[in-house]
Amino acid sequence: MTTSIERPTTTAFFAQAAIAFGVSLLAVAIGVVWLPVGPWERGFLALGVLFLVSSSFTLAKCVRDRQESQEVTSRVEQARIDKIITEHDPFDMKA
Repeated sequence: MTTSIERPTTTAFFAQAAIAFGVSLLAVAIGVVWLPVGPWERGFLALGVLFLVSSSFTLAKCVRDRQESQEVTSRVEQARIDKIITEHDPFDMKA
């Protein structure tokens, strides 16, 4: 019927994404530690960064799940169309 399109993630792309995430998180953490403010402000910023990171992962998961569900729906619809086409006899004169 139809073949699924594979979107390979190369090792280099994955490594670049992981390194970029680590460097950015480390930079923000160093910034929070060296910021000339009190411990309450530092704690507030640290919790804000933690919440931002966790919500970013959640959002990425939701986007991925939505995309995967649309691909499955698309494949099911394509399978239905393929079945209708294969079962159709253009020479059948039934009206």
